[in-house]
Order: sequence, then structure tokens, then C-alpha cells
Amino acid sequence: MTARAVAIVSTLACTVLCGPVVVAAENRVPVVATDVRIGGDDKQTRFVVDLNRKIDLAAFTLADPYRVVLDLPQTNFNLPAKAGEQIRGLVKAFRYGLIMQGGSRIVLDTKGPVRLEKAFVLDAAEGQPARLVLDLVATDRASFMRNIVLENRPAYSTSIRPSEAPPKPDNDPRPLIVLDPGHGGIDNGTKGAGGELEKDVVLAFAQTLREKLESTGKFRVAMTRSDDTFIPLAERVRFARSRSAGLFISVHADALPRREGQAEGATVYTLSENASDAEAARLAEAENKADVIAGVDLTTEPDDVANILVDLAQRETKTFSMQFARTVVAELKTAARLHKHPLKSAGFKVLLAPDVPSVLVELGYMSTKDDLKQLTSASWRARTAQALAQAVDSFFTPRVATGGGRN
Repeated sequence: MTARAVAIVSTLACTVLCGPVVVAAENRVPVVATDVRIGGDDKQTRFVVDLNRKIDLAAFTLADPYRVVLDLPQTNFNLPAKAGEQIRGLVKAFRYGLIMQGGSRIVLDTKGPVRLEKAFVLDAAEGQPARLVLDLVATDRASFMRNIVLENRPAYSTSIRPSEAPPKPDNDPRPLIVLDPGHGGIDNGTKGAGGELEKDVVLAFAQTLREKLESTGKFRVAMTRSDDTFIPLAERVRFARSRSAGLFISVHADALPRREGQAEGATVYTLSENASDAEAARLAEAENKADVIAGVDLTTEPDDVANILVDLAQRETKTFSMQFARTVVAELKTAARLHKHPLKSAGFKVLLAPDVPSVLVELGYMSTKDDLKQLTSASWRARTAQALAQAVDSFFTPRVATGGGRN
């Protein structure tokens, strides 16, 4: 028996018919994924990823929509361009990226309910690279849902948390501003014509805004993410609330499908049960799918998140949010091009904190050439961040002067 055959036999011992698969490998060498292949049909499909070494692997399924999630050690994905757009057999598409520090994830969207027939990792042998192999078999929904209930998922796959713990109170009276760069990690957000990713554009802007705010000496600033890490929507809200933030600013960059034409300019959104227009509703629906994109199981979310809108405390908060949104629009006029309807509202999950004034700023459209040029310009970023910092200062100045500032 060849060495490769021995490797195959040994790894098949890890095969399961339902539930997660965990394959152990002890190695400190950085993980690199170099190629990916999909083969099969609508009854059985094999998904293969070439790796530089054997790794730990955990696999499980999620419903509505149907997904297969593969959790790996932190991995550098040197895959061909548009690799995730492959459509073959049971796989509609897949995405990959960092899900937390030390951990990466691959999420496969499937055409219907599937069973994890096999999931294993082959060690390198006979000149061939190490390989992650996933075999999927079509099944019915009843069996799929039963398997989900039976799964004993790894703890790290369902409890993603920001790495930064809430700081201890230091009696600093300055208002705390929480900046929330949208997307991150496995969730790229929208994409520009030249391959620019929204997650990178908004992180760069948030970092510039942080510098502008801190340079005033008037504010403390915290960011929900300061690197290319995915943070679930509810965690972004909890991040601000646990720190008693005085203001929450979520930063994004929109894109329109080609069939919807073009749009340009910045837009400021506040929370509302009823969207101000169809475009606002579309955007909120898209942004609220971040957890689905990253393969997060939404069934674990507490019920109170869904009921926050009825909290009486939010009435005052929504008023402050609207006041700040108007201030932002007024200041941005001096530095950036605005959307023809720059002030809108919709049901964004990330704005659900009942006690923290919150806005979502869409800096512009990644799908519009002129906007994309500005979004990737350091001088535009500095000018626009300065205008937004001035809006923060204008918002807090009368409140601090009268003792109404938040800690």
C-alpha cells in the first residue's frame, strides 16, 4: 500500500454521516490555501482545497439559507481570482476569509439541503499538496434539520467575540465615540470595478476619523474592529452599549446592481421600522445579512434584540440620532458630494442600541466611478473625516456645556 493510500485510510476514520467533523493536526507553520476545485453533480459534490500543510478542520451546516461552514486555523487564501464564484453540482458559490484572530472560515452556499458525507484533510504525499476534502450529498429538509439538531458544534464557531474587552472605568468625563467599520474578515462587503473591497475602504476611513477625533482632545474613541476581522452585528451593538458609548457611527460604502443604474454621494441613515424609500429598504436588507454571509447561526440571538424598538428609552435616543444625522449632512456638504436624498432611515440591525445615539454613514457608491475614485483617495478621506469630526464636535458641544453629555 502506498503512503498516499495509507493517508487516505487513516483520515477516513474521521468521516461522519451527520454532525461536525473535527480533524486534528499539530503544526505551527502558517497555513496557505493555494487552489480550489469543485466536481460532481446535483446529487453528490466534492469540494477540494489545496493547502501547504495538514490542518485542524471543523465542518457543520446551517439552514435558511442552506450553508456548509468549514472552520480552519488562520489561513492565507492565495486562491485564483473569482474562485468563490464557481458554480458546480450542489454548490452555488462560496466565500472565505478571517472570522476572528487565529481562525478562518469557508462558507459554501448550497442549492438545497445537503448531508456532510465526508470531511477530512489529507497530508502532503508523493509530491501532492495537503488537501481539504469535503463530500456533500443531496438530502431532504427534514433530514437536514434533524442533523443540525444533532450536531455538537465547536465552541469557536458559534461564539465569535471582539478581541478587545470593555475597558475599566477611568472616570474620564469625555464622551466615548464608537466607530464601526462595516464588514471585515470573511465578509468583504461591496466590491469596486478594480477589485477594491468595501471592508478595506471603510476601515481606512474609520482609522482616519479616529485620528481626527482624538486630535481634538475632547473625545475618547473605540473601534469595533481595527483590522480585517469579522464582527457579528449584535456584537457591534453590544460593544457600544457595554462601554456606555455617547455615539455610535457605522461606516459603509454602498453599491448598486447594474440593472438599477447609477447613484452617487454620501447618505446618512438612522433607525426606523419603516424604510424611507425602496433603496433604503434594499440597503438595510443587504447590510442585515452580514451574519448570514459569515455563517453565523442566528438562532442563538437573544429575543430582546428583536424587541428593542418598543423600548421607551429609545424614543429619546432616536431623537438624538436624528439630530446628529442632520448635523452630519450639514457638515459633509462642505467636504463631500452628497446623495440627492442624503438623509434616510431604515431597519438596520447595527443601529438597534436603545440607549446609544446611532447613525450609519454610507460614504458613497463603490459601483460609481467618480465615487470610487474619491473613496480611495487619501486627501478626500482626510477632508471628509475632518467634516465628520466637526459634526461630532458640534453635536456634543451644547450637551457638554449644559451637563448633558454621555460618559
